[in-house]
Amino acid sequence: MNGKLLLATLALTLSTGLHATGDEHHHHHAHSHGEAAPTQLQLNAGKRWATDAALRQAMGTINDGMHEALPAIHENRLPTERYSELAELVRHQVAYMVENCQLSAAADAQLHLIIAQLLAGADAMSDTASGQRDGAVRVVGALGNYASHFADDNLKPLQH
Repeated sequence: MNGKLLLATLALTLSTGLHATGDEHHHHHAHSHGEAAPTQLQLNAGKRWATDAALRQAMGTINDGMHEALPAIHENRLPTERYSELAELVRHQVAYMVENCQLSAAADAQLHLIIAQLLAGADAMSDTASGQRDGAVRVVGALGNYASHFADDNLKPLQH
C-alpha cells in the first residue's frame, strides 16, 4: 500500500469518527439515509443547538475533569497515568452521551463532530509516546466548540 493511499484511508477512517468500520455506519442512526453528514460545525440558524440532560451531564463531567487537570497540563507536570485516566473519562462519558442522548437528527450530526474531536483527543492522551498534552488541548478545544454551538449554560468554558 503506498503512502498516499494509506493517508487517504486514514483520513476516511477519521472522518467516519465513531464508526470505524464502513458498514455499521449505514445502519447506525435511522436518520442517516441519503443525507451527507456535515463536516463543519454550524449553528442552528444562528442559535445554539438544544441539549438534553444526558448530554449536559456527560459534557459537564468531562469539563470538570479537564478543569481540575488544567494547571498541571499547563505546567507540563501532569503524570502520564493521569492523562490515561482523563482519556478513559472522556471515552466513558462519550459512550454515555451516545447511548442516552435524545437530540434532533441535525443536532446529533453536529454533536458527532464534537465527539470525534473528543475521541481524537482521548486517543492522543492515552498515547504515552507523544501527544498527551496536545490531546488534552484538543479535548479542551472540543469543549469550547460544544459551549459555543450547544445551549448549555452550566458549562463554563475553560480558559487556557
